[in-house]
Amino acid sequence: MTTELVTPGDVIGKATEFKAGKGAYVKDTIIYASLTGTRRIVSPLPESLDQRAIVEVTGHKAHGPIPGTGSVVIARVTKVMARMAAVDILCVGSKAVRENFAGVIRQQDVRATEIDKVDMHQSFRAGDIVRAMVLSLGDARAYYLSTAKNELGVVSAESAAGETMVPISWTEMQCPLSGQTEQRKVAKVGN
Repeated sequence: MTTELVTPGDVIGKATEFKAGKGAYVKDTIIYASLTGTRRIVSPLPESLDQRAIVEVTGHKAHGPIPGTGSVVIARVTKVMARMAAVDILCVGSKAVRENFAGVIRQQDVRATEIDKVDMHQSFRAGDIVRAMVLSLGDARAYYLSTAKNELGVVSAESAAGETMVPISWTEMQCPLSGQTEQRKVAKVGN
């Protein structure tokens, strides 16, 4: 297995000698890199019909995961306003992000029904941990997120007493210490 550093557009082989693997593409029998990373040549499996070696590019992982349209993220609510909640994205899927990504959950994206009746202050509070889906890359400041599915919404919240609250319905969470309930857009967890 040989390695060398390549950038997108670099010629990394000929399709007559190699098969294009991850991070590579073929155009007019020439294989090009589609990522910045390390070029690797991997031997084919012995049982493979095509015995050409595979040329691939392994990208740098230093930047960590980046939210994309349709990805499920975990975020912390930082501010709740009348028409939106501002969040900081903490995880994309099950991987923690290494950079700061801001997100916004707009009033119309909180739930799928009765959109006009959504009260942002009864759906989220600052400090809540939320599971949401990335709707779009949004504007230059923040990703647009949605909690308009049953499995999306608040997954963890802290009560005034400082205890982690327990969901008791899809709209309420309860403090196990004081018994006080608070309104939230609760995510259906499990199943």
